[in-house]
Amino acid sequence: MSEEQPPAAEDAGRAATPHGAHPDTPPGQGPHGAHGRRPTRAERWADFRTSPFLPAIVLVFILAAAAGLFAGSYTYSMAKPTPRHVPVAVVGDLDSPRGRRFVDGLEQALDAGLSLRPYAGDAAAKEAVEEQRVFAVLRAEDGRVGLDVSGASGQSVAQLLAEAAPKVGKATGTPVTVRDVNPLQSGDPRGLALFYISLAAVIVGFVGAIQLSVHARALNPAERIAFTVAYALLGGFVIAAVVDWWLGALDLPFVQSWMILALTMFASGMVFTMFNTLIGRWAMLPTWGLMVLLGNPSSGGAVSWPLLPSVLGRIGQWLPPGASVNAQHTAVYFRGHQHLFPYLVLAGWALLSCAVFWTWRHRHPGGRDRVPAHTATAAGSTAVA
Repeated sequence: MSEEQPPAAEDAGRAATPHGAHPDTPPGQGPHGAHGRRPTRAERWADFRTSPFLPAIVLVFILAAAAGLFAGSYTYSMAKPTPRHVPVAVVGDLDSPRGRRFVDGLEQALDAGLSLRPYAGDAAAKEAVEEQRVFAVLRAEDGRVGLDVSGASGQSVAQLLAEAAPKVGKATGTPVTVRDVNPLQSGDPRGLALFYISLAAVIVGFVGAIQLSVHARALNPAERIAFTVAYALLGGFVIAAVVDWWLGALDLPFVQSWMILALTMFASGMVFTMFNTLIGRWAMLPTWGLMVLLGNPSSGGAVSWPLLPSVLGRIGQWLPPGASVNAQHTAVYFRGHQHLFPYLVLAGWALLSCAVFWTWRHRHPGGRDRVPAHTATAAGSTAVA
């Protein structure tokens, strides 16, 4: 048998229950809101803005756009590489009628202009190849034409020249001899390994910074930079060890390649950290755009810069992915002719990102307050008392 509620309690319960609401409905959740009315459009929009649904919907559209842009950027630069400006060294006299016909025919076959640069002899022309000032050497010799390509300078360019030259020679009645004077390593016949290890360093670099922001949010600025250095050094070492020691795909100058990969990962991670400081949770957008949509297709790793749209070819050399590819390329294939420029680009991005992060570190999400030990002890004593 159930107990009956006292009359006074029943009256109080009815008085506290809004008209039209069930007696068990929590206060403030009646059919017309907390005050017995429907929320206004402004109130509904304010609630929606603070809910998880708004960023989720925005992300749906952003990810769809990113997928299209990602496919488009790579397709635009790599699907149909077309030579536009190919620097070529010339030894001997190609101004004879036959030589001129051959050069004109080669430009027509490539649908591009050859930037012919005369050199006094084979030694000077070979030095130009080693310095990466030219991609091939044309040599006129007793009515014949010799074409020396350099696969290490750019496999895509060397392949186009090597395929087109014999056809043009046959069409113009000019005997042509083609040879690769600086071939790629046997474990990397397409010349893509350097591009892939640089791509891995770039992507893991900023993904690592994202993970630090998510899983180690309480790191202070100096600690965040230190841990970015730590995973960059370890990650660069592992990439180089896998490619060289385990797979044997490339014979790397190990320490130099390791340091290039580490600097690439650190610069990429700090670029994300910089954007995270400036614009918060949407930092992935400019990072992805700069590093992946723009930087990787224009890096010259998969397609050599003479085959890229001219604007991309110029921009790519100033971005971390392109600088990383250029530094690795020179370290592996042109060890006696190092260039400082790609290292300056990587160091410049790293320093700029660190400077922005450190200057506005108070805006970066996360971190923790440092409480002096004596203050914490005093607070603890007060709480106990």
